[in-house]
Amino acid sequence: MFTQRLPPPRPGSIFGLVAPRGETGTGNGRGMMPRDDGRTALGVDVGGTKTEIVLAARGGRVIAETRIPTDPEHGAHDTLRRAAEAARAAFGADAHAASAVGVSVAGQVGPRGVLLGAPNLPGWPGADIRRIAASAFGVPARVVNDVRAATWGEWRLGAGRGVRDLVVLFLGTGVGGGAVLCGNLLEGADGIGGEFGHLTVVVGGRRCTCGNTGCLEAYCGGWAIAERAREAALEGTEGAELLRLAGSADDITGKTVAAALHAGDPLARRIMDETAEVLGAGIVGLVNGLNPRRVIMGGGVIDGFPELLDRAAAIVRQRALPAARSVEFARAGLADDAPALGAADLALARLRQRV
Repeated sequence: MFTQRLPPPRPGSIFGLVAPRGETGTGNGRGMMPRDDGRTALGVDVGGTKTEIVLAARGGRVIAETRIPTDPEHGAHDTLRRAAEAARAAFGADAHAASAVGVSVAGQVGPRGVLLGAPNLPGWPGADIRRIAASAFGVPARVVNDVRAATWGEWRLGAGRGVRDLVVLFLGTGVGGGAVLCGNLLEGADGIGGEFGHLTVVVGGRRCTCGNTGCLEAYCGGWAIAERAREAALEGTEGAELLRLAGSADDITGKTVAAALHAGDPLARRIMDETAEVLGAGIVGLVNGLNPRRVIMGGGVIDGFPELLDRAAAIVRQRALPAARSVEFARAGLADDAPALGAADLALARLRQRV
């Protein structure tokens, strides 16, 4: 697949950006507008099944994009080699002119670009992704967790423009997060800062995929919503519409819970009420602890249950410390390109720091 995205966006449509520390530009009163120096970067988002590749200009303009299957069983070297070949085949001379490559990976990435853990990429942990990517693409590489890449993308190019302190939560199959504080992406001592899905919100609560109990993800991830609905439906006291839509309790998914909720199923309503309470409690902790100006939420669970955003916001305004209740809430503004686009922009930001 090769998609050409032209013409470029109108001036001001996505260029009124908050600048990273040390970046110069002309301000618009809320943030900084970076000068377009003509550089481009490649962004590569490596997932468990597919790898997205974008060619992006400064300011987030996607020039072109393509994708390949990840085939993770063949290892990191093979995937990144094929990604580089696909970029050169699809983008031609523009790929060769790229100044850097940013790689986002669905896993925990150490500060030197080594993959520390990746449930959907078996055999990859321990791989030096930064070195492999730099060799495959022939340009400087930046490697980052996919959700933190998307967080950067939302801050620079999406729903986070104009603020210097924000928290991002993506609720999909799992729960991922990231933060920008004082204009800097939160990375942490080991490069895994922002793992908000594994905050303990219920002591002695449900078992999470990480092995702990009571994590935010164990209640608000898509897999957890489906698991709780299946357990309740098997009790046989409610959930008739949910079971009708799914066909059987074993086939209940987050999507069928969303469909049943919209059809008025009381079990689906109870599951969603419980999810909203736990999500709101978790965000209260984040708001009190980090004091962001804005909380951005996205992902498949938010798409299926959009009321969760307003429910969580209402809980925060009731329970957060009074001084922190002015926090704003917003839906994520970027689509599926967010991790690759954020990674490309991060790579360009790193280049500017070296100049």
